[in-house]
Amino acid sequence: MEDPPVIPARIIEAKRDGLAVPVERLRAFLDGYLQGTVEDYHLSAFLMATYFQGLTPAETDVFVRAMVESGARMDLSYLPGPRVDKHSTGGVGDKVSLVLAPLAAEMGLFVPMMSGRGLGHTTGTLDKLEAIPGFDTALSLDAFRRVLESVGCAMIGQTHEIAPLDRRIYGLRDVTATVPIIPLIAASIMSKKLAEDLDGLLLDVKVGDGAFIPEEDRALELARTMVMVGEERGLRTTALLTAMDRPLGRAVGNGLETAEAIRCLAGEGPEDLEELCVREVEEMVALTRPDRPRTEIEAEVRAALGSGRALDRFVRMVEAQGGDPSVVEDPTRLEDAPLRDTVVATEEGLVKEVRPRPLGVGVVTLGGGRLRTGDAIDLSVGFEVLVSVGDRVVPGQPLGMVHARDGDGMRRGIEILRDAVQMGSGDAGELRPLISHRVDASGVTTADPTSGKTHRPDGARR
Repeated sequence: MEDPPVIPARIIEAKRDGLAVPVERLRAFLDGYLQGTVEDYHLSAFLMATYFQGLTPAETDVFVRAMVESGARMDLSYLPGPRVDKHSTGGVGDKVSLVLAPLAAEMGLFVPMMSGRGLGHTTGTLDKLEAIPGFDTALSLDAFRRVLESVGCAMIGQTHEIAPLDRRIYGLRDVTATVPIIPLIAASIMSKKLAEDLDGLLLDVKVGDGAFIPEEDRALELARTMVMVGEERGLRTTALLTAMDRPLGRAVGNGLETAEAIRCLAGEGPEDLEELCVREVEEMVALTRPDRPRTEIEAEVRAALGSGRALDRFVRMVEAQGGDPSVVEDPTRLEDAPLRDTVVATEEGLVKEVRPRPLGVGVVTLGGGRLRTGDAIDLSVGFEVLVSVGDRVVPGQPLGMVHARDGDGMRRGIEILRDAVQMGSGDAGELRPLISHRVDASGVTTADPTSGKTHRPDGARR
């Protein structure tokens, strides 16, 4: 006997009332959406009910499976080395991927990275890459594989072939104010990663004012959910909670962040950016070589970054994806905004806070982010922050620099930068550790505030 047809209103009603939807009914509902028998308004109503009622683990599993099975899955098993990717939930000044991919490839990993564009107040990896003239982030899967084979890393956007159901559902979540549903954030991220045929996955979950999920408890919930989804499908998965209570590095804005990433690959980047890149690549290697001593892995990663080999590999990736390699040799060749102005301190004081969210929103205000999907953006505008929390400054000392397209933008940018850099007296506020938590199949570990290394409650270091 055939199953009875799905009645969308009954599925919506069950979720509205906090009931668990039977998995076979939920899967039929999602299949109906793909086939056109369930309408956008049906799914929108279900998403709003889910925003308030959440999803059970079984319902989350249905979404993951439906998203993965809606599109193509890559077969990269022929590659002569482990395949490991990294995903960040997004933060202000987060240009880690541009450094991490070639650095991880230099460590013998293959890094098939599918990235996203700017979202809300955060810039996107694809936009940063496209600040390099000619760089093609829209390669076909065949071309993507060829770059991956020859270089060891390749960086593109989600193709129409991978997880199309996720792309459609995310579009509805974006316009119905239902993006912050943790199980669906997890399903969206993990469905694309599961389609990449990986041996390991590192997740960078940002927490703090500049993150999409500022609260530590909710960030941990997301990390646990994604690790569970990966491990249940045989994908070794580790998540790190990393600080977003201040910008990462100095640069905020697409082209400015690309230039800073290149400088980091050349050994001239900010200390926090370099440290996070090293630690994350260490985690990626450990996912496929868990028996290797961490100190040994860390030393090799630092050597690969300090030697310039990772920068050379980045040049190879840029060339392979159609970009102009000369900008790597001279990052000043990246497009710069017509106007630049330095913002200075007007009085003596202590830098109490550098607020990331106003800077991220400020980039959008200056034209460097999207108000609507498909908007063209200005890759040259943004900010450089020249002070850190705890610095004592005197009148006339530079606090930062604004890069703007016109006079109105410059005036707004100066106001935004002054608002972001909070001055005062007394002691500075305490910052989060660069890495505060590590989540894997065995549970959650927390950071030692003196070393930054994570450790278990029994004292065993990780």
